Amino acid sequence: MYQPRRTSRSEFVPIRRLRYHVRLWGEPAPDKVPLVLVHGWMDVAASWQFVVDAFSREHYVIAPDWRAYGLTESPEADNYWFPDYLADLDFLLDHYAGGRPVHLVGHSMGGNIAMLYTGARPGRIARLVNLEGFGMPATRPSQAPGRYAKWMDELKAFHRGETELKSYDSVDGVAQRLMKTNRRLSQDKADWLARHWARQDGDGRWRILGDPAHKITNAQLFRVDEVLELYRRIACPVLSVEASDDSLGQWWQGRFTLAEFHERLRAVAQLRQASVPDAGHMLHHDQPQLLADLIEDFIAS
Repeated sequence: MYQPRRTSRSEFVPIRRLRYHVRLWGEPAPDKVPLVLVHGWMDVAASWQFVVDAFSREHYVIAPDWRAYGLTESPEADNYWFPDYLADLDFLLDHYAGGRPVHLVGHSMGGNIAMLYTGARPGRIARLVNLEGFGMPATRPSQAPGRYAKWMDELKAFHRGETELKSYDSVDGVAQRLMKTNRRLSQDKADWLARHWARQDGDGRWRILGDPAHKITNAQLFRVDEVLELYRRIACPVLSVEASDDSLGQWWQGRFTLAEFHERLRAVAQLRQASVPDAGHMLHHDQPQLLADLIEDFIAS
């Protein structure tokens, strides 16, 4: 099994009436800008272990499990609203950084959150790294009636118990699922991740540490005009990193393309772009050393 080079520690902090789990590496110091790493959809903070191990320098790393992921408490809710992630991050930065700016790195959903948050709170972020945080396809107002209807239908299905996440007989089954999803993930990393991505219940089944309500469609449309206004207000340098595999092409089949995302990025004033070779969407698992080098070079520049 994978053996971490740097050991993390866990803290539980009160954030907006939730018991939030935060994984920390390193120690705070006056000469260290806190490095905040936020994970994506159906992932956990421990997922950053491989990148943290690949850093050449000692950083003070703060990585939360988002609400109802990992070991963070679930609210009494049957669906989730995107603005809550921004507010949770704001409270977390109050707790760990006070008024001090931080470096922020986000992957996938976490990258999207990081971009929007930095536009809303530009003074709080010194450097921003977006790892495949593409956002969503553009929508039209005419889609609103159908979107609300779909949302209500999915809520009913959830309350009928039809939105459960698959459970596994053993932790090995979880590891195999991770490797099936990501063909580049090695057995040793999958075995290690599985014990953080899932937990054994009282019946001996291994269950994913994520609320199935996360699968419910957002009731509100994705507004590109709002996103661009937030992008324009980002005041810090931004590094946008993509994997060599075209995740958008695989997911959206032409309904949302890298060219469209790149067009949106033109609203960011201080932008750098980079690509990680031989990597898919989970590039922090596929190429942790290359990614660690990119992050460290960028935040040191």
